[in-house]
Amino acid sequence: MARPVKRSYKSDSRDAGASRTRAKVLEAGKYLFSRKGIDATTIAQIAERAGVAEATVYSTVKSKSGLLHALMHDAIFGPRFQAAQERLVGVTDPVRRIALTAHVARAIYEGESAELSLLMKASAFSPELRKTQKAFEAIRRDMQRDRIDALFDAGRARDGLDRSVAGTCTPS
Repeated sequence: MARPVKRSYKSDSRDAGASRTRAKVLEAGKYLFSRKGIDATTIAQIAERAGVAEATVYSTVKSKSGLLHALMHDAIFGPRFQAAQERLVGVTDPVRRIALTAHVARAIYEGESAELSLLMKASAFSPELRKTQKAFEAIRRDMQRDRIDALFDAGRARDGLDRSVAGTCTPS
């Protein structure tokens, strides 16, 4: 007997509802993390503030760690970052790409500061915050690594600059 074929299901209204729910969960988490700190905030409190069930918070962000990751991702890689990245489109000169990297880095730090400064102050000693910040710092460095490699591969790096430390220190 043949197995029934599972049909794909796509609903714009369902997607819009999921986006609204995600936004409510993220806003509730951001608010509570900023006032109580990450470690003192519970999923139950986030659910209550967002007006959703705890199961919805878990299905949306998986955990407090997942919520923090989503908040940082949205803040860091939001509109400021996207605008800075657009400046890199079509630029092939590795020296120019490195120069434009400063705009990308500034957009990342401005987005993080504007969106998450209260949260970071309230959770300054949170191990979860430190762990998430380290993960995003690794992502930033990986993004820079491609541009640094292109600079070295084109033979355009400053004399005496070592590839292994490029991007990790400031020139003297």
